[in-house]
Amino acid sequence: MAKENKEIESGIITETDTTTVKPVENNEKKDLSSKSKKNSSSSNLIYEFENNQLKKQLPEIYVGDTVRVGVKITEGNKERVQPYEGVVIAKRHGGLNQTITVRRIFQGIGVERVFMLHSPQVASLKVERRGKVRRAKLFYLRDRVGKATRVKQRFDR
Repeated sequence: MAKENKEIESGIITETDTTTVKPVENNEKKDLSSKSKKNSSSSNLIYEFENNQLKKQLPEIYVGDTVRVGVKITEGNKERVQPYEGVVIAKRHGGLNQTITVRRIFQGIGVERVFMLHSPQVASLKVERRGKVRRAKLFYLRDRVGKATRVKQRFDR
């Protein structure tokens, strides 16, 4: 008899558990769905904002290309555009954070600059020459001097 009572009591407990658990699960699902809606709407806002900030007229740039980047420089209250020409040795990231690393030789010293393509500081971007390379990053050009730093020209792009 004692065993039956325990079984009955446990049966009652499980019945009450199932009745109380079901509404709680439904409430949790509602809360989770409302949170995911908030997160999705905020991520949609960020996505829309980043899309509005993207520049529309950018040329296709590949590693190995020789590019001319027009950089805005402010001197006092004047603003001018200074060209910076060199070989693209690296491309990183994507979307709004896309950057290129441009290397040039200035007075016998290698100078590298990283440009954010969608930055307002980059006024213009023009591909002067296409390069034929077999690497994604051309960091080996840092060790080379003179004519060894030349990149073959590509004519098919």
